[in-house]
Amino acid sequence: MPLEPSEAQAVALVFTSSHPLVKSKLARLRATSTQAAEFRSLVRSLATLLASEATVDLRTREVDVQTPLGRAHGHVLADTIGIVPILRAGLGMADGVLELIPDAEVWHLGLYRDEATLQPTEYYSKLTSATRISLAIIVDPMLATGGSAVRACEVLRNAGISNIKYVSLIAAPEGIARLSAAMPEVPIYVGVIDSHLNDVGYIHPGLGDAGDRQFATD
Repeated sequence: MPLEPSEAQAVALVFTSSHPLVKSKLARLRATSTQAAEFRSLVRSLATLLASEATVDLRTREVDVQTPLGRAHGHVLADTIGIVPILRAGLGMADGVLELIPDAEVWHLGLYRDEATLQPTEYYSKLTSATRISLAIIVDPMLATGGSAVRACEVLRNAGISNIKYVSLIAAPEGIARLSAAMPEVPIYVGVIDSHLNDVGYIHPGLGDAGDRQFATD
């Protein structure tokens, strides 16, 4: 089921999922009763579902393949994909996208949010040659204030990558607005848009801290 432009945001490149499996899995993901092992599994499967929608426009090239009965005409990917999880919470989503695109490269980007200023601080970056990548997909479960999202896009732009997509499970309107204002050409794919950020920068109602819940560190 295709993603649809969000009616909640006056932004052309924001897409929320209408897939019933995404809705069902998000409900389970939010629940306080969901423990770390199931939480990680849900993050991974949601990432696969959302990434499949975010990649419907990938370029392909024609090939002929040999089947047991003869030759068949088909298509293979022409794009080279780089998956960029924002550490640490994005790691679980990277696994889900890799299940969909096993040949993708994975670039790790470490950013943490200063809880006093809510500004992103970069502490790790492992990027390979940008010349091999025709599309970078940034993955992070929560698009909250948007600071880390904008910084991740800036890092990729500085590395020479112009084609970027952003995939998140849950977003706040404030984060969408900040990312769209800074990077209007970057499409944003989300499972759901929640109502607002609370006074400490967490998405409400959200699901809490996605990193802590994945790795049982809360």
